[in-house]
Order: sequence, then C-alpha cells, then structure tokens
Amino acid sequence: MASSLTLARAVAQSLVAASSTPRPSRSVITSATVCAAPIGLRSSAHSSSSCFFAGSLAVNKLSPATRLVSVRAHGTGQIVASSNGSSAPLPGLPIDLRAVSAHHYAWTNPAIHTGKRAFIAGVADDQGFGWAIAKALASAGAEILVGTWVPALNIFESSLRRGKFDESRKLANGSMFDIAKVYPLDAVFDTPEDVPEDIKNNKRYAGSSKWTVQEVAESVKNDFGSIDILVHSLANGPEVTKPLLETSRKGYLAAISASSYSYVSLLKYFAPIMNPGSSSLSLTYLASERIIPGYGGGMSSAKAALESDTRVLAFEVGRKHGIRVNTISAGPLRSRAAKAIGFIDKMIEYSTANAPLTKELDSGDVGNAAAFLSSPLASAITGSVVYVDNGLNAMGLAVDSQSLVVEEAVKV
Repeated sequence: MASSLTLARAVAQSLVAASSTPRPSRSVITSATVCAAPIGLRSSAHSSSSCFFAGSLAVNKLSPATRLVSVRAHGTGQIVASSNGSSAPLPGLPIDLRAVSAHHYAWTNPAIHTGKRAFIAGVADDQGFGWAIAKALASAGAEILVGTWVPALNIFESSLRRGKFDESRKLANGSMFDIAKVYPLDAVFDTPEDVPEDIKNNKRYAGSSKWTVQEVAESVKNDFGSIDILVHSLANGPEVTKPLLETSRKGYLAAISASSYSYVSLLKYFAPIMNPGSSSLSLTYLASERIIPGYGGGMSSAKAALESDTRVLAFEVGRKHGIRVNTISAGPLRSRAAKAIGFIDKMIEYSTANAPLTKELDSGDVGNAAAFLSSPLASAITGSVVYVDNGLNAMGLAVDSQSLVVEEAVKV
C-alpha cells in the first residue's frame, strides 16, 4: 500500500507542476485508480496497464481548475482529470525526450523544447533492436543519428532512399521518423592507426572514410556538437555456431572485441561530447549467466563481459561525466543478425512456451524499455541489467519439458 501511495503522490505532484497558475489551496483526491502508463506513453499498439486503488490523498497548491475528484490512466497513456463532473484530456506521464529539464518533462510547452539527440551504433536494417530503439526514441521526440557497419552502409542508405523502410518508419501518429545522418562505423577499430592494411584495401570499405570510433565521435561533434543518448547495438561472433571447446582463440577474442570492448571504446570517445545527465545503454542476452547450448564462439563470454563492464563503466563514466550506463537483456528476436545463430525459431518457440508471459517478444518492447532508460524518468537508474524477455530469465524449470509431460501421463 505504501508503494501505491508513493506512486499516487508522484502523479499528484506532477499535476501540481503542470498547473499554469498555481496558488496555495488544498484539494483532496477522494479516490484514484492509477494505471501504469505504457512505455509508448502517448499511445501504443502493445500497451497494457496495471492499476491499483490509491485511496484518499491530500494535494497542496492546486488551483481550483485542477481540483480533482479522480485520476485515472487509460491504455492510451492519457490521464483524464475529472473536475466538477467534467472530463478533460491531459497528457499522461510521457517519455518526452524533447524536454529541457528532468523536472519539466511532463507538461512543458513543446514550442520551447530542445531536442535530445541519440547516436545508435549498429543499425543496418529495419528488423533488429537497434532500429526499434531508434523508432521509440524518435517517437519520444529525439533526433536520431545512426552508425552503420561500413560493408552494409550502401545497402542501408539505398534502402532508405528507395522507401524500403517507409512502413517501418511510421509512428503511431502516422508520420515517419527521420534519421538525421547515417555514419559509416566499424567499432572494432578505435583509431585509424588500428586499421590493418587488408581492411584499408578491402573493396567493401572503398568510398568510405572516417569510420573508426574516434573518427565517428569527432564527426558527430563537428556536425552536431553533442549528444544525449548513446546506444550500443553491436555484436558479432565469427564462430558463433561452434561450441566453446571448438572455438579458436582468434574467434573468441573477435567476439569479445566486436561485442564487448566496442562498448568501452564508444563510451571512451563519445562520453566527452555527451551532455550532463546523458544516458548510455547496450544490449545483452541471457547466455551471459545461463547455459544456452548452441550460442557459442565465445558469445556467451562476450555478453558476460558486457554486463560486467556495464557496472564498472556506470561508476567510472558516472563519476567523471555524470552519464548513466545500463544494458537491456533482451529475449530472442527473429532478426537478420539472430538468424546467423541457426536456431532462432526454436529459441523463440522455447521462450513462448516457458516464459511467464506466453507471447513472442516484439522489438518494440525493447525499444520502449530503451526510451524509458534514456529518459528523465530513469534518472536514478544506472549500472543495471534490465530484462525485457517476457520474464524468461526468472524461470528455473522448463514447463514444456518432456519429463514433465511423461510424469503427468503416468498420473493419469
């Protein structure tokens, strides 16, 4: 009950802040049904809400126009306040990445907002988590920059120009989100001096320049000055289909380099151009802490390293730059990159059968979580692994196990 009252009080305080002409007075919320707003928060096709009865709560400094009989949140993310028997739509508690201040994100005038700017490393199509995060951030008002692996750059930019991604670019209001700029990026290389001759002369890199991490950070600084959100959506294990015992040293270290150290490198070079209060996040997977047979090539080790680095970086970057660092442990998704594992369909079937929420994960679920973690609503969250996997991480027993099926059959 205490936590319920705390949330109700937070909603009430936000309504106080929203009042344009506050004056000392006293109103009482006689009852409040407060529903947790969906992550999309203005509207979401995947939204759901959980509600509680908050009981009576005193609210100070509300003008007569904002005296409340009840507050209720709808699945669309809109909070409706009843005053003297009439209802008027008010904004909910939105993830608004246009906001200037952490204390003015809810109802400030959009005309005076300055946009948050996000750089997302690892977007090469419209199927993966990187794209979903870009879309969710754009829906919340952020300006989007992306870094695309150099060999995939031409195809990605061509697809954008030809409108191949137009359907995926559509936001809830019918508009399309834009990508302000696409940068060539290969996060395996920190500086130009690190690039070997065979890569420099590789035809897949021909026509592109300034694509090491250091150079991309410098280019972003020159083009835009600063960013507020950094997203690491990168992973590669050249021997991912091999069991760990059969993985070569070269393959193992390549997985660590591309999937883990690349995040360290991104923060090293981007943190100096990130504004105070900025947010950074990466994507991890349950194989970091559980055995996932078939997820090999050192990738499980790379994800474990990524999570450990998240905690250390949260301290170091937090103290030095005031930046929050988190990682999202996402469930299986039928993306182009995931298909390289070779059994993604079975992973999805297993998750659907055994997770507490028996539904297939949508990339938008991860995008919405990323928007939350990047927003002022998560201003005190850092160094965390946030699970977005329908609860699969909590399970200790596969409920569709054949041994359980046999046992039930014997009982019958």
